[in-house]
Amino acid sequence: MNDLDLLDWRERIARLYLSDLDLTGFRAERDRLFAEHPQSPVPAPDRPGFTGLRYYPPDPSAVVEAPLRPAEGDLDIDTGGPDGVIRYRRVAVAETPWGPLTLWWIAAYGGGLFLPVRDATCGPESYGGGRYLTDTVKGTFGRGLTLLPGDRVRLDPNYLYNPSCAYDDRWACPLAPAENRVDVPLRAGELAYGH
Repeated sequence: MNDLDLLDWRERIARLYLSDLDLTGFRAERDRLFAEHPQSPVPAPDRPGFTGLRYYPPDPSAVVEAPLRPAEGDLDIDTGGPDGVIRYRRVAVAETPWGPLTLWWIAAYGGGLFLPVRDATCGPESYGGGRYLTDTVKGTFGRGLTLLPGDRVRLDPNYLYNPSCAYDDRWACPLAPAENRVDVPLRAGELAYGH
């Protein structure tokens, strides 16, 4: 993998998340990147026939605002890949209608906010290991998760997306820990790849 291609991928992802595109335009541009970019998580042999990712229909009613409460403690996750063990620090817990979700800070160089979620759709409809609502290390700013004044957060599950390992086994991804598993189905965002 070319490091400059990876840099370009991350920049394009960040620009996409910070763009003024609506959800439909966002999804179309994301599909284009997945089809054409050398750093796409879609396996290279699959890209010529790739027609786009599958998504649940947009659901404005899925968007929620939730209060945040402080959280403490670390969690070490072995990625099973070259990144080794990564330390995650609890930043806060969002008290959502679906259940409490911990917001994590990736305690690596530069750090970043990370919100993995595993809901009742994971397995039968969406990726079995869970999906991400934000990973700011990868440039996913301001769509799935937006901080609000007064220790609150806005969560938009329409932007839930699969980790790279959902497309190809060459990737190793941290999955949602037990405290970020909810029993309700979040029928918004990206569906399982390749079904």
